[in-house]
Amino acid sequence: MVRRNSFRLPRHPASVGIARARVREHLADWGHSDGDPALEDAVLLVSELATNAVRHGPVLEREFEVAVTALADGSCFIEVSDEGSAQPRLRERPGPNDESGRGLHLVEQLTTAWGVWSRGVHGKTVWALVPAP
Repeated sequence: MVRRNSFRLPRHPASVGIARARVREHLADWGHSDGDPALEDAVLLVSELATNAVRHGPVLEREFEVAVTALADGSCFIEVSDEGSAQPRLRERPGPNDESGRGLHLVEQLTTAWGVWSRGVHGKTVWALVPAP
């Protein structure tokens, strides 16, 4: 069975934690348990993508959208949409003590596939497919 839920949150740093909690809750309700690699990776990816939306979204943007889909094979599909340009910020590889710039590198490491869909004048959606355990 495929299950999907989406929600909008204010473009505020506190929303990142709310996004993590809601995705964890939805996936747990759909049968993923704590410690399940797909659940943990999905929560981490939502945190990174939501952080990018909050930090780098357009100044006048008030909200961003998060969607999580649990697929029949146990994998998860994550989407974070904002009104920014269709090019996510992918920085140079960070140094060992550099905490910023790691988000999309984590996305590359934890997913089967990821990408960016342009929504034209309505911004972009960054999506990621988290493999089943």
